[in-house]
Amino acid sequence: MTHKHNDKESCCTLEKKTVKKKSHDSGCCSHDDSENHSHEDDHDHSNGSDSVFKMFLPSIISLGLLLIAILFDNFSPQTWFVGWVRIVWFCVAYIPVGLPVLKEAFESIRKGAVFSEFFLMCIATLGAFGIGQYAEGVAVMLFYSIGELFQMLAVKRAKSNIKSLLDQRPDTANVIEGFATVSKKASDITIGEIIQLKQGEKLALDGKLLSGHATFNTAALTGESKPDTKSKGEAVLAGMINLNAVAQVEVTTAFNDSKLSRILEMVQEASAKKAPTELFIRKFAKIYTPIVVYLAIGICFLPILFVTDYVFKDWLYRALIFLVISCPCALVISIPLGYFGGIGAASKNGILIKGSTFLDILATIQVVVMDKTGTLTKGVFKVQKVVAVGISETDLVKYTAAIETKSTHPVGSAIIEYAKDIVKDTTVTEAHEIAGHGIKGLVDGKEILVGSAKLMKKFDISYNTEIDTIPFTIIVVAINQKYAGYFLIADEIKEDAKETIQSLHKSNVKTIMLSGDNQAIVSLVAKELNIDQAFGDLLPENKVQKVSELKAQHLKIIFVGDGVNDAPVIALADVGIAMGGLGSDATIETADVVIQNDQPTKIFTAINIGKKTKQIVWQNIGLAFTVKFIVLVMGAGGIATMWEAVFADVGVALLAILNAVRIQRMKF
Repeated sequence: MTHKHNDKESCCTLEKKTVKKKSHDSGCCSHDDSENHSHEDDHDHSNGSDSVFKMFLPSIISLGLLLIAILFDNFSPQTWFVGWVRIVWFCVAYIPVGLPVLKEAFESIRKGAVFSEFFLMCIATLGAFGIGQYAEGVAVMLFYSIGELFQMLAVKRAKSNIKSLLDQRPDTANVIEGFATVSKKASDITIGEIIQLKQGEKLALDGKLLSGHATFNTAALTGESKPDTKSKGEAVLAGMINLNAVAQVEVTTAFNDSKLSRILEMVQEASAKKAPTELFIRKFAKIYTPIVVYLAIGICFLPILFVTDYVFKDWLYRALIFLVISCPCALVISIPLGYFGGIGAASKNGILIKGSTFLDILATIQVVVMDKTGTLTKGVFKVQKVVAVGISETDLVKYTAAIETKSTHPVGSAIIEYAKDIVKDTTVTEAHEIAGHGIKGLVDGKEILVGSAKLMKKFDISYNTEIDTIPFTIIVVAINQKYAGYFLIADEIKEDAKETIQSLHKSNVKTIMLSGDNQAIVSLVAKELNIDQAFGDLLPENKVQKVSELKAQHLKIIFVGDGVNDAPVIALADVGIAMGGLGSDATIETADVVIQNDQPTKIFTAINIGKKTKQIVWQNIGLAFTVKFIVLVMGAGGIATMWEAVFADVGVALLAILNAVRIQRMKF
């Protein structure tokens, strides 16, 4: 099965591609300048206020000249402010804000996008000049330009919020060379070098801890404020902050390949994956804009056929008002910004969503299907009991732990830890995993089978059937085709698992648990958490079958798992969520949503963010259409003036943008 999101673009060119596409494909708002400003802002924070002032300087000049002209026209008439002097004054007021738009209109026409927003603004304002409405012509272009500047700032802020949230790596790091430490650029540090990390410093590259223990603040990566203590040999990631004594870290990943780089790239790429609402609005704008141009022409000329006292100047003025109102900027800008805000809010909460389309789906979820181990339970297994049959307990532990060194299952790690060092003198050959059953191989020449009771049944090995009634994880062992005993291993339910299920039920979301563990264990966990349905003894293909059955009922489904073993189910679900994504590269590639820590409550948070985002998007659509329709009718009927038209275009756009960015301030 081909996954839903393999069409990734390069993150380096992503934003510029998106910007150009908005400008020329949809015939609407362009934000090329916002990209430039955003780029500059990333590199020079000291001049941020100066650059904002320079952005607004043309508008300030134009506003000053316009206010003086209005003063001379209406409140303090001047004898010299008439005729060509007055016209030239308004032209000078128009040029600072109008010239850039005229250039954009020309470029759009040259590239084949005739019916752009720039074209509409140019016709409206130059037409106003043509009928002697100079003040209104300047005002429309001025407020349009101011609106565009605020849109740029809003987009830039939304993007920089996400980037500053995720890109937490320092530019330099202290590297141990001989008996001294040398400061080096992070991008120049190679794999194998050792970084010395002082208290309060951020780690610049991924690595493994060489010191005995160290405690890190991982909030930038996971959204979790609780410190995380790491032991010698454990992986530590770029962006983590050392909270206690000096620590040493051996670099294991190049700067550009770090987990944080991949996460940042993923979030940036998310803005390229459009939600159906976004795609519809862009297609709508492409058709809508030329239609309103022709309607404006009709408003101007058709009344000559049925109006007895037709005055061209009056009907042209109505047509120009119609054009100003008709600009779809509020929709084309605020809707993508709303989705981008949702992605940013999710990132702030340690949830990485790979595109606005998944935000839309999250808002409509009806069923959450969850794996048990690592999702609802901690996945930290400990051996509670060992029962040996026909062999010493020491030998049983030695052979089992030896074969488990070739397994990737967390249960195997528990047995290896329990065995300590007694596996050192063993030789393991021909080991291979049997999917959904266990592992088989040779240890010191003896054939060892380690796994669930299903493995014993598969090889027709008789065992104590009382094992099947024990409501805990049981690992059964056979040596040379003979039952040799079992390990009782307990997992612990996560602290917030019950709260998660309660929150989902309050939102009328059904919960289902699927697991490869025996049904007794699965039922016990499901009863404790109040999960609606729970199925155990499942192979990977059985999980696919269960999800397929739900899909056949036309239900919107989330599947939550580890993103590696459950890849087929994640691909099949409407939204695949991977838990603890920082631990697995494959997880980041496979899932649609990655929860960076292991908290099940983030599942509900992701759904909630999806609902809030969709709510804001539809609020903006409703606001824009309602106001524009009312003022369009008023304009066509000769009731509205250019000032109402400016509000219907720029005012509504700004209100929609303010509404869109507020999602990043919400607490989830």
